[in-house]
Amino acid sequence: MDSQLDHKANDLHEKRWAIVSLASIPLIMTLGNSMLIPVLPLMEEKINISSIQSSYIITFYSIVAIFLIPIAGFLSDRYGRKIVIIPSLLIAGAGGFLSGYAAWKMESPYLMILVGRVLQGIGVSGTAPIVLPLVGDMFERERDVSTTLGLIETANTLGKVLSPILGAALASVIWFLPFWTIPIFCIVSATFVLFLVKKPNKKEAPFSFKRYWQNTKATFKEHGTWLLAVFIIGIILMFVLFGVLFYLSTVLEDKYQIEGIKKGFYLAVPLAALCLSSYIAGKKIGSDIKLMRAIIIIGLLILCSSILAIGFSDYFIYILFVFVIGGIGIGVGLPCLDAIITQTIEKEVRGTTTCLYSSARYIGVALGPPVTAVLMKYNIWWMVVVFSISIAIAVFFAFYKIHRTAN
Repeated sequence: MDSQLDHKANDLHEKRWAIVSLASIPLIMTLGNSMLIPVLPLMEEKINISSIQSSYIITFYSIVAIFLIPIAGFLSDRYGRKIVIIPSLLIAGAGGFLSGYAAWKMESPYLMILVGRVLQGIGVSGTAPIVLPLVGDMFERERDVSTTLGLIETANTLGKVLSPILGAALASVIWFLPFWTIPIFCIVSATFVLFLVKKPNKKEAPFSFKRYWQNTKATFKEHGTWLLAVFIIGIILMFVLFGVLFYLSTVLEDKYQIEGIKKGFYLAVPLAALCLSSYIAGKKIGSDIKLMRAIIIIGLLILCSSILAIGFSDYFIYILFVFVIGGIGIGVGLPCLDAIITQTIEKEVRGTTTCLYSSARYIGVALGPPVTAVLMKYNIWWMVVVFSISIAIAVFFAFYKIHRTAN
């Protein structure tokens, strides 16, 4: 009995390199998307497109992921996580290569860049979203699951911190160089997963699509109320995050004349706050779902306060500080949402459910930049009101729906 407890206690240490390999996936996938945000104004100049058109470079990538992630979730439940993850990484790399080649060789590369981004979205559908259920498969103790998920979410947010700096640095050399780094990153990550992540023991035979559909319906029948709440909150957090990043990237150049690597570092400041708060929350939440719900609500209220504060001053240091506070609000909520799903849903349908959640989050990623681009044509208070109403909706669902999970 004592040896079994010792083995469980050492499980996290023994699988540390597998955790590093899995953490590289959301890190690289985030770099492949978010590092383009500081480059969008430069792209507008280089290929003669509008701000709304440049926002589609983020949106097209995300729209594809919305529809394909649930399919990837079924395939990962049916055939195994690694079998889905590794080819998907290579497809995402091919999409980055196509966008980079088009930007390099074509006189009017915009449409082909979008095609490459669609291909990259196809690849990402089978990568980062599959990591969450794979973590749940790897560990027996729920505390190990939540700790690892905190590390995974931290890698995701670390990618957000590094992405504006790396994107701006690469674009300062050649504006389309960020596209070319995507296939390199994907190949490295695929190699890590291939050799360092062991396939979890799976005693049950793979199940059919009919059984998959029945299990999914049963899951939503049992947990649908709080699952819907978690999905909506995830959408809203990503909507506000990517909307704010698009806004900040634009005003840094247009209003404050801050460009290049310096701009990347300024964009990274609120994302660093998001990363740190996400890591701390992931370490502290354990398996207490009531605590997770409370942290989500507090984080949303912090985020809403920071959004409302945007409209009162355009002083640069003030704006940056406000976004740092908002980053903390988002950061504490993300690992809580991940952990609520993985600790409540049965392993048999965990892959499908977490993929549906990831798909929902991409709705926010897809909507954030274009909606913000439209709102920025008007008074700043339009953006503040839209974001604040969205966050208020998230608070409602967190307060009145997620508590049912704890019963």
